[in-house]
Formats: sequence, structure tokens, C-alpha cells
Amino acid sequence: MGRKRTKSGKIRLAEVAELAGVSPITASRFFRNPEALSIGKRTRVESAAKELGYVPNLAARALASQRTEVIGVLIPSLTNNVFSDVLRGIYDASEGSRYSIQLSNTRYSILQEEKLLRLFLAQKPAGLIVTGIDQTTESRAMLEAADCPIVQIMEIGPDPVDMMIGFSHYDAARAAVAHLFEQGRRKIGFVGARMDPRVQRRLDGYVSAMKDAALFEQRLVVTTATPTSVTLGGALFTDLLAREPNLDAVFCANDDLALGVLFECRRREIAVPEQIAIVGFNDLEFMASAVPTLTSVRTNRYEMGKTAATMLIEAIDGRRPEQPVLDLGFRVIERQSSSPRHSDSRPTVSSAGAANKMVALPSSHD
Repeated sequence: MGRKRTKSGKIRLAEVAELAGVSPITASRFFRNPEALSIGKRTRVESAAKELGYVPNLAARALASQRTEVIGVLIPSLTNNVFSDVLRGIYDASEGSRYSIQLSNTRYSILQEEKLLRLFLAQKPAGLIVTGIDQTTESRAMLEAADCPIVQIMEIGPDPVDMMIGFSHYDAARAAVAHLFEQGRRKIGFVGARMDPRVQRRLDGYVSAMKDAALFEQRLVVTTATPTSVTLGGALFTDLLAREPNLDAVFCANDDLALGVLFECRRREIAVPEQIAIVGFNDLEFMASAVPTLTSVRTNRYEMGKTAATMLIEAIDGRRPEQPVLDLGFRVIERQSSSPRHSDSRPTVSSAGAANKMVALPSSHD
């Protein structure tokens, strides 16, 4: 009760230091770099701050140091499981450091990303993690002029702003189609939704692989700008079957669509994999639990987030990585949905007369 207050009634750092029994400089050091203090002093300052309800003035600290201790993260979705895995990696890597994470959702809009970048940079972040490589000209200029380390994630490109970690969506799609070729499939369709730049590169990889094999036909491609969902996967597959009844495989731009294709095959009594093979993208958890299990392109999302945050924090602290661009690669996880079909299976697909049971073939890759 006897402690002095500023006119605004706010707790001052000096009060925290007095209650903790340390100097104001030591208390200030705790909020800048807690690892620099002994465990005893760290505990006392932290307890005093909690007891008094002290909140550091980040704006004032930014003016003094030209940088806050906030890492800005811009991602296109907060609900998509793909980005949930990335965020888990980012948070795990930053836990225990002096840096806090501030998230922003661009909602797959490059104009929204530009607006959020301008807001973040005005707040002087310690570093930025930005999804993708397809920024607007203005966003690119802001990133190049930023006075903090930056990591672009989720893909690899030829011209990183600073650091970059991801994989080639184009090459991953080609690998998925090559896997289907190896299983004897030739009438391979593509279904895609939302069609953001990363999905577009998957489509480009599919088209390239099919053209190299002289098998590409435009009617085998069905896409929409509509946000992805399991239900949409079934609808797109229905459209694809109407265009090509002799379809023998489908490469889906993501796993939600692949699951929708599987459900629609069940509804139509189309046997998977005997008549239709299915391959998804991202290898979310449910792909290994579906019946039959679903083949997918595995992307190292958790490792991507964790490594990106680690690279960024080290760069902020003056330890630049020897390799600023890191390709984590991908892997086609073969499961039952793309196993070789029986020799007596008919490749023709129709909604009538198809086998009415799903055959679960064992796979050494499960």
C-alpha cells in the first residue's frame, strides 16, 4: 500500500526490483534476457512482477533497443491442420526463449498479407516467419527493407528474401504421379481446390509428369477456387467421372479431397484400389486410419516450423545459419489406396455393376 505509483497508477520497474531485492538494472535484464540471471534472481523477479501485476512496456523497449522481443508469424489459416503442425513446431522451438509469438492470419490473401506485414514491421519485431514465396511487389520490398531476420516457410524458391525452409510442391506432385505410373495407372485425374500458389504448383507438377508420359488430357483436371473440404472432394470426383468414366486413378491436391474421393467411391460401390487408386497430399493423421488406408505425399510440417523458429532465433542472436535455404524434401507414403490391383480387376469405372466391397490389401509401408 505504501509503494509509490505513477500518475497513471501503473507499476514501475523500480517497484518490481525493490520487492525482488535486486537492482533495477537486474530487473530490466530479466525482461530482456532472463537466461542471463541466476535461477534465484530470475525466480524472485518473476514472482515480484506477478505479485505487483507488472507488464513490461514493449513500445518503450522497442524505442530504446530498436526491436521488440516478438516474433511475427504470418500464416494463411488458423484452422487448417497443415498449419497447425507448423505452428506446433514454432511454439516448441520458441518455448523457453525470451521471444513471444504473435500470429496473424492472411486468409490466403496476398493483399491481406501486405497489410499485416506493414503492421508487423511498424511494431519492430525481432523477426518474421512468412508463409510462401508469392508476396506482392510491395510486400517483397517491405521484407527486403526490414531490419530483422526473416524466414519464408512451406516451399523452396530461387530468390529468398533472407532465409527459407520448405520443399518443392512441383517435384512432390511429379513424384506422386510417378508412383501411380509404377502401379500401372494411366488415366490419372487431378482434383484441386482453393488453388493458392502452392496448390497451383502441385497442378503444374501433375501436368508436367502426365505430358512427359504423353498421357495428359485437359478433361482429367477438375479444380475450383472454393475452399477445400471432404464434401467438395466427392463433388469434384463426381465431375471428373462424368468427364472420364475410364478413370483408374486420382491425384488429389490435399488429403481432405482424397478422403472425399474415397467416400464417393464407397457410395458408388467403386472398389479402391482395384478400380480406382487414390493419392493425397500432406499425409495428415487420418490417412493412415481410413479404410482402405490412403496413400499421400508426406511433408515435414512440424520439423519445418521447429527448424524455422530455431533458425530465426539463432539469427536474431547473431548466429546466422551456414545454409540459409533448407530443403526438407517429401516422401510418398504408399498405402492400400494405391496398391497394385488384382490381375482380374477391370480398369473401367462406372456407377453401376462395380464391386460393392472395399478390399484392404496389406502394404509394407503402413
